Amino acid sequence: MSPKTIIIAHRGASGEAPENTMAAFQLAEEQGAEGMELDIHLSADGEIIVCHDATVDRTTNGTGRIENLTVTELKQLDAGSWFHSKFQAEKLPLLEEVFSVLKPETFLNIEVKCSYSQLLEERLMELVLQYGRLEQVVVSSFEHKTLVKLKKRIPKIRIGLLYSANFQSHSLMAASSGVEVYSLHPHFEWLGAEDIEDAIQQGVRVYPYTINSETDGIPLFQAKVSGVITDYPARIKAVRDSFY
Repeated sequence: MSPKTIIIAHRGASGEAPENTMAAFQLAEEQGAEGMELDIHLSADGEIIVCHDATVDRTTNGTGRIENLTVTELKQLDAGSWFHSKFQAEKLPLLEEVFSVLKPETFLNIEVKCSYSQLLEERLMELVLQYGRLEQVVVSSFEHKTLVKLKKRIPKIRIGLLYSANFQSHSLMAASSGVEVYSLHPHFEWLGAEDIEDAIQQGVRVYPYTINSETDGIPLFQAKVSGVITDYPARIKAVRDSFY
């Protein structure tokens, strides 16, 4: 039997809890997600903060760029009330806090949103190794040059290419990077069954985003895609489970 398609919660269970918060990650685990997708930035004092945007304006009650704010300043912000008042206690988590809480076996798709720097590289690897997550982590980005640079400097890290394009061959696109690519992360609309089969035959996993409806998930599960990224892990897991 082919490996089961894994359910990867997009910024946690972000359809039902404030994105990139511990509430969203813990809810996703409760709903049976096998993986988490999250986004990272560096704070002014060199810590890795889990947040999608470069600023805190959209998802907190504060303003400013994460790169200009210290952890102390960031931790004073309310990161949940924008979603619902019952989440007002939520804070922007550190990547270290996510590592310390999620199950050891949870697959972690860490998307780099900030610019590449030696400080980011060093702190990321320090945490990955400290928490024994090397075998569970894949680092992804739309900035493929960042990933290639990271892979060349740290050959043991796994990288995943994010993109939204209808390449003639997704696997050849990955090969053109010149480094070992662990996974492809395309927008699901640009992905067909033959693309999935070809990539997997080439030893590359495929994790399309963002699948939120049963209709969108069915052809991917039929094609035995490696995993799907979703805002609603419980809903999409129920569809996945019907195939196994």
